[in-house]
Amino acid sequence: MNIFWDLDTDMGAKMAVELDDEYSQYWHTVVQTMLDGLMVVDPEGVIVFVNAALEHLTGYSEEELIGRSCEILNCDTCFGAMARGGNKHCALFKDGAIRHGKCILRRKDGRPLHVLKNAAVLKDSKGLVVGGVETLADCTELVAKDEVITSLRRELSIEDSFEGMIGKSMVMQQAFDLIRSAAQSDAPVVIYGESGTGKELAAAAIHHLGSRFNGPFIKVNCAALNESLLESELFGHVKGAFTGADRTRVGRFEAASCGDIFLDEIGDLPLSTQVKLLRVLQEKEIEKVGDHKPVRVDVRVLSATSKDLHHLMAKGRFREDLYYRIGVIPVYLPPLRDRREDIPLLVHAFIQRIRLKSRKPIRGISKEALELLSAHDWPGNVRELINAIEYAFVLCRDEEILPNHLPATLAGGSHALSRGRRRQPTQGSPNDRETLLEALRQTRGNKSDAARLLGISRVTLWKRLKAQGIQVEKTIRK
Repeated sequence: MNIFWDLDTDMGAKMAVELDDEYSQYWHTVVQTMLDGLMVVDPEGVIVFVNAALEHLTGYSEEELIGRSCEILNCDTCFGAMARGGNKHCALFKDGAIRHGKCILRRKDGRPLHVLKNAAVLKDSKGLVVGGVETLADCTELVAKDEVITSLRRELSIEDSFEGMIGKSMVMQQAFDLIRSAAQSDAPVVIYGESGTGKELAAAAIHHLGSRFNGPFIKVNCAALNESLLESELFGHVKGAFTGADRTRVGRFEAASCGDIFLDEIGDLPLSTQVKLLRVLQEKEIEKVGDHKPVRVDVRVLSATSKDLHHLMAKGRFREDLYYRIGVIPVYLPPLRDRREDIPLLVHAFIQRIRLKSRKPIRGISKEALELLSAHDWPGNVRELINAIEYAFVLCRDEEILPNHLPATLAGGSHALSRGRRRQPTQGSPNDRETLLEALRQTRGNKSDAARLLGISRVTLWKRLKAQGIQVEKTIRK
């Protein structure tokens, strides 16, 4: 019996050892395949074990960490506790556990590592503390997204903003008041302002604040469509109405039913289309191209123009009866040069907005650079200012925009196109023929780059080229 007992005892011990090895290997596999970092320290904060995930998160190898104090990771909460008189490397040994603690470590390359920490002390069978174990979950991306959300909320809550438009000047406050009042009416609204003053934003604000905000908001740029396409775009057409009309199409007015339609640059409407638009305003109905059946529409018309409609009427290019129909409520947006006190506010807002998109660490602008921006006349208005800030973001490598980061259209700036070669196109007005030609020469006929250089939109440039009789092909024809 004793022999068998001894044999059974030896076999049991052997099986127990094998079982312990199996479980050890099992738990080793679990720990090494964890996505969260795991670290074990002794009571003095010396690291005795790390898993592969912690090596990946911190950039340190196992050999670089084991045997070193956990201070190597530069945890901000640990150093904060020590600065307040703590006598341990971590609050873990004081509190016994840490649950969902947010802290910032430092990777080997110095970059911050935002982690969510869970930790507990390890005790032996007598209840004595023999160490601590921590799990660290990387939350760097979540922190970055929180910062973006916070910045967006800050931008949306700018004290001196109104429906996306920024301004604290008296003229802008008056414009905001008029927009609020116009939104409560169902009468047609016409918005006057130079190119780049924010006419489309004003129209969107009227729609959003009005009784039709649940309906569609349809936008049409009258200057961007030629006469043959414009009527079809506005009123639609039936199948077979003209060559290529292989199906019936719903026009913009019909699509805007129960909402608002925004006719940008209405001063560019051809007279034939003006007549049909007048009928829409009077009769509340449209006729599709190729069809004689009227279609009822319930649409409020919002329009905008950078032109002097009185001057166009005097020249017979705009109907007087249409003028009085669309201009029941006129809204005037001032040019940027007439509200210079808004420039610092706009610059700050644009820097924050572009920083979020570009993720560049630019935080502000120097006093000298801001003075240059405030002194400029801004023929392209707010759009030109945005272009200038975007340009500065391309050149700036530091946290502050300086004068040399600004375009050459501003005194003291620098521009790749202007380094001692040609006079600047914006020395004259963007309407000036020689200014337009010079911009095209400098950009080798690229209209998008020329428009950006002049601080105007491509559509505005196209209209001014057309007015000056300038055709841009492979060569510039005067």
